[in-house]
Amino acid sequence: MTGLLHSSDSPMIFPAPHVSKPGRQSSTPDDDFVDAARPSPREWMRNRREARERRRSAAQHERAAQSLTSLGPNWQVIDLQRSAGTGPLTFLAIGPGGVFVVTVKDHGRAKVSFAGDVVQIDGRRPKYVQEARDNARLASTALSRVAQISVPIMPVLAFAGSGVITFYGMPKGCIVSAYQELGRVLNARGHRLAQRTVKKLYALADHPATWMNAAFDRYDWTKGEA
Repeated sequence: MTGLLHSSDSPMIFPAPHVSKPGRQSSTPDDDFVDAARPSPREWMRNRREARERRRSAAQHERAAQSLTSLGPNWQVIDLQRSAGTGPLTFLAIGPGGVFVVTVKDHGRAKVSFAGDVVQIDGRRPKYVQEARDNARLASTALSRVAQISVPIMPVLAFAGSGVITFYGMPKGCIVSAYQELGRVLNARGHRLAQRTVKKLYALADHPATWMNAAFDRYDWTKGEA
């Protein structure tokens, strides 16, 4: 005798199992998330190149800072990139010859030509002289403000590299030198500042508040210990 087939008696139908195709692995939502977070080959190369450039710049900056010790024991040097937030390879040098802001540029083997304020390197005309003057003006403003007296600062543009530097006219109010000759050039400025003044100006420059655009205690650099 044939019975009736009720809906509850229907055979259960299960979805077919997923079978990966040969040579292709199945992905999960977690895999998709990881792939989305992973940089593309182009981004990876760019990040690696930028990291290498940062390491190179940091090493170059450290070498420049160490080389300034050639000025001698009567000089004090401040790293303005760390203190005042200037561009890299910028230093404040205080010594018997006066107060200077040294802006270092590495031109490698390229020839550097000067015609007054105009600098030409490989067909380019970077505004190095203006940058050096701006750095010196920034430091002079900050030091004069806390010292309550005008502190003149001479800009110095120093070139680190093996290429020839030629002059068809020197920029006014800015010293230009090969970096290797910097110690000789600055020490040739004579003795314009007493050692006690050098120490007092260094104490001002070394104080973090000097480089902040905020109210700070005034420091009388004309007094104090010798």
